[in-house]
Amino acid sequence: MENILKSAEGGDFILRYYYEHEIETTKDEKKTFQCYLKSVEGGNSDGLFNFGYCYLNGIRTTKDEKKEFQGYLKSAEGGNSKSQLIIGSHYDNDGEKDFQWYLKSAEGGNIYGQFNLGICYDNGIGTMKDEEKAFQWYLKSAEGGNCKSQAIIGSHYDNGIGTTKDKEKAFQWYSKSAEGGNSDGQYIIGCCYMKGIGKDVEKAFQWYLKSAEGGNIYGQFNLGICYENGIGTTKDEEKAFQWYLKSAEEGNSNGQYNLGDCYRNGIGTIKDGEKAFQWYLKSAEGGNSYGQNNLRYCYDNGIGTMKDEEKAFLWYLKSAEDGNSKKQYVIGYRYENGIGTTKDEEKHFSGT
Repeated sequence: MENILKSAEGGDFILRYYYEHEIETTKDEKKTFQCYLKSVEGGNSDGLFNFGYCYLNGIRTTKDEKKEFQGYLKSAEGGNSKSQLIIGSHYDNDGEKDFQWYLKSAEGGNIYGQFNLGICYDNGIGTMKDEEKAFQWYLKSAEGGNCKSQAIIGSHYDNGIGTTKDKEKAFQWYSKSAEGGNSDGQYIIGCCYMKGIGKDVEKAFQWYLKSAEGGNIYGQFNLGICYENGIGTTKDEEKAFQWYLKSAEEGNSNGQYNLGDCYRNGIGTIKDGEKAFQWYLKSAEGGNSYGQNNLRYCYDNGIGTMKDEEKAFLWYLKSAEDGNSKKQYVIGYRYENGIGTTKDEEKHFSGT
């Protein structure tokens, strides 16, 4: 321990682990900061990284964003891939600088830098869009254990983006991502088991459950469907309602639509026309055609709101934008009979 202390006085940043984690010493944030400072003076890029971290989190110093940035910048310039990743994220409005720092971080072997570089190539941020290069960087990140990249690589193999379609490889990467704890990967592998790639509804349910518990709004919605219909588990309408509610509250328009149905029909909860209307409204405003159609139904029949044929007609128009021929027929009928709108024989024939 004495040798380590002497090393710290010479600028060895490793001592921070002893102070931070109380290894053979008492945790001491002041000494931690001072050791980082000596390391900075010695030009150590890892020490510079941790020096920036101290200013970011106010460890034995006043939080100072300028010094935080300078610490990370010097560390990044010294080749620290973590700092390069952080500096890249500082340039929110400068795609070219983002790209350059992510490139350095990626080339330094940082799996998150590789992931962000893939995003840059995928979306043309700071560089020309290049799906093949995006795929290659996602793959490096995925092979390094980044479960987010693993889910994306699965999607790229699934859809032939930047590579040749390969459903088996897609499934393998989705599985890696799911097993690594990524909620998107868990949701997708659940869909694979549900829809036929190794079909097994009980496994689908289990993966939806993991995804839902991880906060994934699509996993929560699909878990609600499983509970409502007894797919891969025992039917439980109250649990279905609770999972639809979680998904809906986080902004999933499908979850909002199904939650509206629960309130309207008393599925897993007490019937409540006003709440049904409110959730259909949220779903409709989010662009969901089913929510729009049911909102129209509420206005047509005065469910949870005042009857209003004009508003019903307007929402039916929005709902029919998906090209559904039955809806277009109904719109034509409304124009013909002046229901919620002025009679219009010409529009009656076109249904638009």
